[in-house]
Amino acid sequence: MQKIRVLVVDDHALVREGINALLGLHDDIEIVGEASGGREAVVKALELAPDIVVMDIAMPEMEGLEATRRIKKKNPKVKVLLLTQHDNREYILSGIRAGGDGYIPKKAMGEEFISAIRFMHSGGSYLYPTAASVVIKDYRELSQDDPYDRLTDRERDVLKLISEGYTSRQIAEKLFITQSTVVGHRMKLMAKLNLHNRTEVIRYAVKKGLISL
Repeated sequence: MQKIRVLVVDDHALVREGINALLGLHDDIEIVGEASGGREAVVKALELAPDIVVMDIAMPEMEGLEATRRIKKKNPKVKVLLLTQHDNREYILSGIRAGGDGYIPKKAMGEEFISAIRFMHSGGSYLYPTAASVVIKDYRELSQDDPYDRLTDRERDVLKLISEGYTSRQIAEKLFITQSTVVGHRMKLMAKLNLHNRTEVIRYAVKKGLISL
């Protein structure tokens, strides 16, 4: 029997242990690895080539949605099941736009979680009932062009760091680029998103689920 290869991503060790314990009860599922953050998740998803990535959304350093975008961009065959405590409209729609193949709140952990993994592995997409209701109501909005998709990976990095309060000099040090390059990325991303100051950048990042207050 070919097992479903799963990569577990969550910044809380206890949550990962709980997920691993649940998955370990099922003979058709194999845990191939785990990650505690978005950047590590992207690296391990490429190295381990799992069938399913169980991805927490709210994580430090790189949010789960951005990690999902990068994983799907580099390997569209990998399925991503977004796992979160936030069961609201913006998180659900942002998750789908990011390329998530499934969405389930942490409160649904159990047999429904296992069913979601199996269904996604068989080729389907899974939405928890509350998420499905949101998608049905907002299907027209989902089809609209999202200017965030036009940002480069580096511009997204800069956007997140700006919204977290880092200065251009600090961002340059974190990303190992020059300060003038940071300024260039900032100008381009703000133009693409039609943002005019740091306050608008922060509001946009919160709305997109890139950071949480």
